[in-house]
Amino acid sequence: MKTAVLNVKVDESVKKKAQVVASSFGIPLSTLVNAYLMELAETGQIHFSAVEIMTPKMERLIEQAEKEIKAGDTPGPYETTEEAIAYLKTL
Repeated sequence: MKTAVLNVKVDESVKKKAQVVASSFGIPLSTLVNAYLMELAETGQIHFSAVEIMTPKMERLIEQAEKEIKAGDTPGPYETTEEAIAYLKTL
């Protein structure tokens, strides 16, 4: 495979964070960039993904839901979709 050099300007903190993530997988950052470029070239598609950052409000909601599940204080299961929809309409 003949290689070429690609110079890309990127925020230094983004590069460092990306290197840490790549390193955690045991892969050099350049290998990940190359793989992404190959996927782009092959599929013609661009994929983005963002990890949701847990907010204090979301943490409280999850904690409350876990308590309700543990206490058995949750509705269902339902035999049919209609039963589930009927329950939702009561809320």
